[in-house]
Amino acid sequence: MPRSSEMSWNPDLGSIKNMQMKDYLLETFRYNDGANRLALAKIQEIPEKEECVKLVSHLINSMNKWLGRIRQSPGYAQLDWWAPAYELDELESKWDECLNCWLEFVESKTEEELFEEVEFIGFDGDDFAAVIKDIALQLNYHAIQHRSQIQYLIRQQGIAPDFVDYIGTKYRRL
Repeated sequence: MPRSSEMSWNPDLGSIKNMQMKDYLLETFRYNDGANRLALAKIQEIPEKEECVKLVSHLINSMNKWLGRIRQSPGYAQLDWWAPAYELDELESKWDECLNCWLEFVESKTEEELFEEVEFIGFDGDDFAAVIKDIALQLNYHAIQHRSQIQYLIRQQGIAPDFVDYIGTKYRRL
């Protein structure tokens, strides 16, 4: 019997081993897109939506602010992490807009460019620098954190949240 390290249980394992950062970032943004859309649908079903709407709005605002920082867009330093809180019926279109901006941005970069540092004005007005791929990773991990909070709020209101674990998009029944 082969040892577990020798078993080939995932037919995509070879492509994962050779995955470039660009592909990983795009896959992660797309995973978060699917999971966030499931959460948005559940938010429609709960009676107390306000806190969930604030959290989704925060994710959108964070993605917009970070892209503004990277691009040095005028006024990016004044963008707020938490405001505006969008209306429930605006969330999907605002999410689409910011997600598409990030997908287009990542797709426009070479692998090498994703490892470049960008400078920006930080929360306290000081100058900071970070690597583009680290910013993109932060945004994706940040989405997982706040989606977990949203899932908790949904469950507290008596509705079972959808299964949105990453592995659920990868495993297969034998």
